[in-house]
Amino acid sequence: MRITTKTALDELTKHDGPFKTLFNHGTLEVEIYKPEKVDLQQPHTRDEVYVVISGTGEFLNGEVRTTFGPGDFLFVPAGVVHRFENFTDDFSTWVLFYGPEGGE
Repeated sequence: MRITTKTALDELTKHDGPFKTLFNHGTLEVEIYKPEKVDLQQPHTRDEVYVVISGTGEFLNGEVRTTFGPGDFLFVPAGVVHRFENFTDDFSTWVLFYGPEGGE
């Protein structure tokens, strides 16, 4: 299967909300995520990876704050408070959930 960034973002614009699930296989779930102004995420029950497509900003991962930009890889263990902050209007990211509930 092949999903381009353009196809993913096009699918997101047809969807009501900041994220769209694009692929599932076993425990892997792939989404596209583009929050508007504020990231309202809550901790998730599985481990999660972000690969930033576009935009810049700050990422809070537990008590660690870091800057991010296109191409960056961000890992969040299950149950950890996290969110994107101070991000540019063009921010979007791939999201990959995987593994068992509670994390690995």
